[in-house]
Amino acid sequence: MLKQLEKKLHEEIPLTKLMKLKVNTYNEKELITSAPLNVNINDKGTAFGGSLSTITIISAWSICWLISKELEIDSKNIVIIKNENSYLKPVRKDIICYTQKPSKEEISILKEKINSKGSASLKIKSKIIEDNKVCVEFEGIYVIKL
Repeated sequence: MLKQLEKKLHEEIPLTKLMKLKVNTYNEKELITSAPLNVNINDKGTAFGGSLSTITIISAWSICWLISKELEIDSKNIVIIKNENSYLKPVRKDIICYTQKPSKEEISILKEKINSKGSASLKIKSKIIEDNKVCVEFEGIYVIKL
């Protein structure tokens, strides 16, 4: 499913292909994505803020897509409605984004709302971490509609 997701991102959101975004790992706890610094670099030799923002937004969208697949929900209508990034430290190496999977309870509530109302929202959090230090914190709200 991860290769399918990466292919979808690269074909349907061309920026992700240019960023060389990779979908690395997904488990009950998190989704890990990455992108090389050399194509996401700014004039200061650190990761470009737009790339950092993009990888957090796309990674959070991706976890919603994966959850919708697990729940056998049509995942063609997932949108972000609100987000916030905090840039705490510069990223000087390849970008690694850790996107937290919502709890089983949150996913259960999501499924119930989608089944009864046709849509539901999820709050997703991501962090970009380098050398065990949080460089970027992200929080976004996504809506999944049938």
